Amino acid sequence: MAAPALVTLPPGMLLQNGDRMNRLDFHRRYEGSDVRRAELIEGVVYVSSPQRAEFHGMQENVIGAWLAVYRATRPQVHAAHNSTLFLDLDNEYQPDLCLWRDGGGVRLTETGYLEGAPELVVEISASTVSMDLHVKKDVYRRTGVREYIVWRVLDGALDWLALEEGEYVRLEPGVDGMIESREF
Repeated sequence: MAAPALVTLPPGMLLQNGDRMNRLDFHRRYEGSDVRRAELIEGVVYVSSPQRAEFHGMQENVIGAWLAVYRATRPQVHAAHNSTLFLDLDNEYQPDLCLWRDGGGVRLTETGYLEGAPELVVEISASTVSMDLHVKKDVYRRTGVREYIVWRVLDGALDWLALEEGEYVRLEPGVDGMIESREF
């Protein structure tokens, strides 16, 4: 069986940082390009830089293991790493990790992408702190992501936010030093 042919786009159709478009145009161009990781945030294209193990990969592995252990005994709960997530017409993200349950705000499209708001999204953030804690946070809030965790690697800090009456509130550790999820 032959591999499917790649669609080659003319140079003017490639994705560039700062391009403005809707999610449908972005997704079509993304699938036809050689860009490995890009997101559409409020109608603006952001092509990611390569990720370093020291400031991203090792941290993502830790969070991924934590979520995998959690979901291992819960068949109604699902987790994904770096999977394309359609949020609305101006936003197509690839969150580092997300967790959702059957019957929640996420569905799999016919082509295997995620659509809707997962209950939990995690972003590992070194060079993207400003974006993760502002515009992406606002979109996650607006689209109904119930909990949002940002691990600010360079600051050595974790922001765990929970949706409360339409706004994110910061969850603080209890007396035992632990933060407990409201959703899971």
